[in-house]
This record gives sequence, C-alpha cells and structure tokens, in this order.
Amino acid sequence: MSYRTILVAEDEGVRTVTLNRPQRRNAMTPEMQMELIAAMEESAASNCRVVVFRGAGEAFCAGLDLTALQGMKDETATEHRVEAERLARLFLALYELPQPTIAAVQGAAIAGGTGLAAICDFTLAVPAAKFGFTEVKIGFVPAIVSAFLSLQIGDKRARDLLLTGRLFDAAEAYRLGLVNEIVPPDRLADRVQELARTLTENSPASLAATKQLMAAQNKAWLNSAIGKAIEANTRARETADFQEGIAAFLEKRKPVWKQGR
Repeated sequence: MSYRTILVAEDEGVRTVTLNRPQRRNAMTPEMQMELIAAMEESAASNCRVVVFRGAGEAFCAGLDLTALQGMKDETATEHRVEAERLARLFLALYELPQPTIAAVQGAAIAGGTGLAAICDFTLAVPAAKFGFTEVKIGFVPAIVSAFLSLQIGDKRARDLLLTGRLFDAAEAYRLGLVNEIVPPDRLADRVQELARTLTENSPASLAATKQLMAAQNKAWLNSAIGKAIEANTRARETADFQEGIAAFLEKRKPVWKQGR
C-alpha cells in the first residue's frame, strides 16, 4: 500500500512506521490518522515481528494539526463524532496490535503525540525529548488519551498532567512510567534495533498471546472509558472555548476564555 503522510519499511522482521510531515513537526491530520490505522492493520495481518514508530525530522509528533482543527468549526455534530471515533480507533489499534511496538522519540511528542508514544509497549526517548498533554491550553479536552493515561500511571498523576497541560521532560516521563529508557541521541537508532532483535528472538505466538491477554484484562474498563471519552471529545469540539483556543493559537495570542462553563 502507498502512503502520503507516513513511510513504511521492513528489515528482517522489524517494520518501521515513520511519521513523515517534518515541515509540520509530524502533526497528525485526518489523512495521517487513517494511514496510521491502515499501516497497523497491514502490520497485524503480516509476518513482521516488531513495529517501530518514529518521526521524521526534529519532532516525533506535535499532536493534531491545529490548522486542520480550525476547519472543524463548521462541521456538524455527526462530523465531530466521526473525528473523535477515528482518534479512538487509532489509539486502540496501537494498543491492541499483536506485535510488540517501540516508539523512538527523538524530539517533541506533544498532546496526541505523547499518547502515540506512550501507548507503545516500549518508549525510548532522548534526554531532550519533551512531552505534554496540552489540550486544555487551547480549550480542548484530552479525552481519548485520558483513558490510556489513567491506566498507565493512575488517576492522581494523570490529573496532574491533563489539568495543568504542562510540558515535562524525558526524565520525568521515565519516573512516571511513560518512558522505558532514556538514550543518548547518537545511540537511539542502535538501541531501538537492539531491543527489536531481543524481541524477535522470542516466540511470536507467545508475544501475541501475552499482549492479547493483557489487553483483555483491561478491555471492559477501557471500552467504557473510551465510550465516555468519545462523547467528551465530541462535545468539546462544539464549545466556544475550543473555537477561541484554536483562534488564539493560530493568531499567536493569549486566549480569552468565557466565564463559567
């Protein structure tokens, strides 16, 4: 299959999916989200043993492309829901992928980019990598990713990151359990390959069964949480604060929020 916003290559059973919009810091558009879903479905049906995710250029992924979000102001409620469901489908496809997954974070991974990196089975990051769930700063709700984040680091820590919208470095991400290893920039590619080789030495059937078991243990809770998250995501796209947040970001000014809710 040919792709426009990502690159897919495979070498000795290790498939590498590269987010390929470096001019936009690999920010996700609807097209990229669909291509990522397709690439994961293609990987799941293949004989590849490990799937690596990386970003072209200086950033891993800057989250959703806000210029694309600006165009959502004229969408219907049904269209807003389709957008929310697609993001949920993307994160679930990554979480449930039968092959082990590795994120190689060489730069900023923000908002949905943090989610993409953290949901992988293994997240390797350089010391200078930056993370953050910044949605509240633009009047949005970090809804879909909140389910996975709470599952990974617990409610209290998730509230800190989601409500403040603050950026945090690789060292804190490691302490929180969102990053497995901090690797020097000149060693990142080699370390990813070393880890991938270790994984390919294990039984592929056992790896897939283990991942399926772990996903099944969380399935009922996660399905419920994602259902609520889709509703919250859809409603957030229709608020005045969301419209103001996107406009302020694009106009490079501070947002002026409405009083109350």
